[in-house]
Amino acid sequence: MDKNLDFNKQCYELLKQIPEGKVTTYSAIARAMGTKAWRAVGNAMAKNEDLIHTPCHRVVRSDGTIGQYALGTEKKIELLANEGVDIVNGRIKELEKNMHHFSIVSSSVTETKT
Repeated sequence: MDKNLDFNKQCYELLKQIPEGKVTTYSAIARAMGTKAWRAVGNAMAKNEDLIHTPCHRVVRSDGTIGQYALGTEKKIELLANEGVDIVNGRIKELEKNMHHFSIVSSSVTETKT
């Protein structure tokens, strides 16, 4: 059994909270989980086998650049653009405006309206 499975599942549950047209960062997911392991979040995204229901294309780098995607960067850009996210030169335009924010309540992550 993969020892990271529980960690990955937690990442995927957070991803499912992000609405169309919004993005988050690897580090924001890590913070919402109470860790600094943003690279582990990236690894979880790379292992995502359900790209339809677990929208890892909505996770970008902290500087607003697109980052990698299992189906390729161009596909990630296409998916985000189709959801209404503006991308200029491989970077999210107005990242903060497009960010989905998580909050932590009683050591469990809850969704915050965006």
